[in-house]
Amino acid sequence: IFSKESSSLEDVGESSSETDEDEKPVRHQEGSTDLSPEYWAVQKLAKYIKGGDPTATVIALCSMRDLDLSEETCQLAIKDTGCLEVLINLLDTEEIKCQTGSLKILKEISENVLIRHAIADLGGLEIMVKILDTPDTDLKCLAAETIANVARFKRARKTIRQHGGIKRLVELLDSISVGSSYQAKDTETARCGALALWSCSKSTKNKKAILKAGGIPLLARWLKCSHTDILIPIVGTLQECASEPSYRLAIRTEGMIENLVKNLSNEHEELQMHCASAIFKCAEDEEIRDLVRKHEGLQPLSVLLDNSENKQLLAAVTGAIWKCAISRENVLKFQEYKTVETLVTLLTDQPEEVLINVIGALGECCQEEENRGTIRRCGGIAPIVKLLTATNNALLVNVNKAVGGCAMEPENMSIIDSLDGVRLLWSLLKNPNPDVQASAAWALCPCVENAKNSGEMVRSFVGGLELIVNLLKSKDKEVLTSVCAAIANIAKDLENLAVMTDHGVVPLLSKLANTNNNKLRRHLAEAIAHCCMWGSNRVAFGEAKAVAPLARYLKAKDPLVHRATAQALYQLSEDPNNCVIMHENGVVKLLLAMVGSTDDALQEAAAGCIANIRRLALATEKAKYG
Repeated sequence: IFSKESSSLEDVGESSSETDEDEKPVRHQEGSTDLSPEYWAVQKLAKYIKGGDPTATVIALCSMRDLDLSEETCQLAIKDTGCLEVLINLLDTEEIKCQTGSLKILKEISENVLIRHAIADLGGLEIMVKILDTPDTDLKCLAAETIANVARFKRARKTIRQHGGIKRLVELLDSISVGSSYQAKDTETARCGALALWSCSKSTKNKKAILKAGGIPLLARWLKCSHTDILIPIVGTLQECASEPSYRLAIRTEGMIENLVKNLSNEHEELQMHCASAIFKCAEDEEIRDLVRKHEGLQPLSVLLDNSENKQLLAAVTGAIWKCAISRENVLKFQEYKTVETLVTLLTDQPEEVLINVIGALGECCQEEENRGTIRRCGGIAPIVKLLTATNNALLVNVNKAVGGCAMEPENMSIIDSLDGVRLLWSLLKNPNPDVQASAAWALCPCVENAKNSGEMVRSFVGGLELIVNLLKSKDKEVLTSVCAAIANIAKDLENLAVMTDHGVVPLLSKLANTNNNKLRRHLAEAIAHCCMWGSNRVAFGEAKAVAPLARYLKAKDPLVHRATAQALYQLSEDPNNCVIMHENGVVKLLLAMVGSTDDALQEAAAGCIANIRRLALATEKAKYG
């Protein structure tokens, strides 16, 4: 279904990855045994570089730079002739010209995977970290840029950290003239330091080291400048680190959101992408979602959706919109900017990274009634339902939520049903991933509620009721909660309740009663209340010891738990034995307080339950004393 373009979208995901683009270097051109002219040229120059006379060495280094160092044959010739070791040894001399010449070559050739690994193996990183202490600014810059290239794999990043490189790289950002006028030299030093920190920051331990070295205020200061070439590595580092909560807090308190938003309108696409990616990761936090809105960042994000050719930018922007849309006030803004309409156009022919975010955003937006109609009018229901056959779990979780959101409107529901959407959702309950199972069960709730002839529709899925009842054996809290919610809806149809009863729904629900999780308590109590309506289920719940734990739910702090529990207890209190258990567990006193509630459903259920217990008590007294 999806294009393979997705593999090229590196590090736009929700959290930074330690997946290394080059952990296992592979030698490409083993085929030819003839040595290239570059090989001979390099070998000849290598003799002079080894020669020992500083002047000859410098001249040889300059000649080597005249070769095309971006060519792989040239890069590998430097490695294979043993010249790479000589270049690294030159870094350990006191000759600044030799060090400079060597670093200029190393910076170029370290674009090659094999060379990066060889530099690390030969101890080159340790020497480069030492060079960061020299007073010579140009030398420091070259060392930092080379470190930026080499640190693209895990072991290199670890070496840099262990030899105190992070602290020294952070110091490169600490230039005297920041805040007043930016001196070209300071900007260049900071740019090179930021490039190296950006590569290093792919590792979680390095993120912490940057924080510890006081990197955040310096990143914040440089974020205020207007030079694109330094902003890119600064924002690149920030978006890499924004997967850590401590950074998100700092990004908020240091006032960085305003500048990230401002640079969304910069014409440089790479900078826009990193800003959007930083917002994507930061907007997990509610306060940051509000700040993006306050600094008027939602409109530029919406505008960037029109640039749908650049897939990396699109993935970052749709991600930022998705996370920002978790807040209702932001959704109302997106409605103003017609963002939902544009998102619907991005439901087809997009790489998986983009689709996950587009569907995620629509799933949040369709919690608002108006957007559910917009999605339908723009023809969005069919492509969303089609994505229920996807295989990516993150995508499926978001698709399920979007289908469930759309299904809250009966008109949408009939389209979903006609496209076989409910059957597809039901089949996702068999998916081994608990997040997919739970999101599918949640989505089934509005489907069952709003479908025409809902009971019949559910019965038409062969083995469907047995499947959902058996999910009550899951070990995952969210799966259990969502399945209880779905069962509560399904049980409103008595025929389906009868089938679920045969499949053992009563003992399975009763087994869950001892939970302390309020969300599960609420939906479990709802399921129990609805399942009481068939045969001798009320009695069976009592025998399965579900009543006493339910009584304890009344002490919970959540009013929604109180309502569901009172309704369950009311239904259960139709059985005399259950009334006795309730009385023993002090239910009457707790329910009396709830009879005065402003929630009518809670008030009614509490009063009904107390009445049943009272009636039984009177009947017992009458039998006893006549």
